[in-house]
Amino acid sequence: MLNHQRPRRNRASKLIRDIAAETIVDRNKLIMPHFILEGKGLREPITSMPGINRSSIDNALKEIESDYKNGIDKILLFGIPERKDENGSGAYDRNGVVQKALREIKKQFPGLLVITDVCLCEYTSHGHCGMVDGGNILNDPTLELLARTALSHAESGSDMIAPSDMMDGRVLAIRHALDAAGFDDMPILAYSAKYSSAFYGPFREAAGSAPQFGDRSTYQMDCRNAREAEREVLLDVEEGADIVMVKPALSYLDIIRRVREIIDLPLCAYNVSGEYSMVKAMGKLGYGDEERLTREIITSIFRAGADTVISYHTRDIFRNGWFL
Repeated sequence: MLNHQRPRRNRASKLIRDIAAETIVDRNKLIMPHFILEGKGLREPITSMPGINRSSIDNALKEIESDYKNGIDKILLFGIPERKDENGSGAYDRNGVVQKALREIKKQFPGLLVITDVCLCEYTSHGHCGMVDGGNILNDPTLELLARTALSHAESGSDMIAPSDMMDGRVLAIRHALDAAGFDDMPILAYSAKYSSAFYGPFREAAGSAPQFGDRSTYQMDCRNAREAEREVLLDVEEGADIVMVKPALSYLDIIRRVREIIDLPLCAYNVSGEYSMVKAMGKLGYGDEERLTREIITSIFRAGADTVISYHTRDIFRNGWFL
């Protein structure tokens, strides 16, 4: 008996494959991260993340300008202060590195969407995302500092606040602080389902944020849990998040799909440093084609249900015309 069902017909040529494609990656939904250093004339290549630098504001502006000319108009800022202390005071200093960078970036590129990461880990001497007492990471005392940080970013020109600390209740604390100061239109992109992951390794070098004791498993999520991610996301939505995030992306595509099925808000996924570095290493060693690997990974993240993706590949994608 003849079988009239032949799925291969829709794969017969590139043009046919294109019209049959179910997932189309929109480059305009990609966000490029930047690491901003104190000082001037500094550009420090991150050895574990080829093509990514830690740059002082003046050099970061040059990189942002080059990216902007190539079409990148959405960025995420991480700050690396000159000095750190136990309370992470550089995070909420109105003359801190991110605050100064924001003012310069918005002055030169008013059409750029600038998202700012809100956390204490880059600014604390102990490397944790919250206040510490006797080896314990304190939740509620940290909320006030996170809210102060978010407010200082808003006052300096941030277009979107992105808390990444994973303290319980921080979205609500930030929302209250922003609203009370007249920033009720400021959107919050919450790192809602952020897992404690080995894929963050290269980021530790980039941000200089490795914990000086223990790890972050008491506040970041356990990789064995999926239902808990739904709970975290729904709590952030209830507290006022406008966009939610799953981080990392590649090993958590199932989480992206689960979150997509329970919310109607925009969903972001973070294609993190370790995922980026693996692709770069494979390409350098000749174990895989970098463009094809990048295309497949980014497509899979969107296919799982993400509306937007933060990725260190963004610069290469725009520069090289991938996904055109």
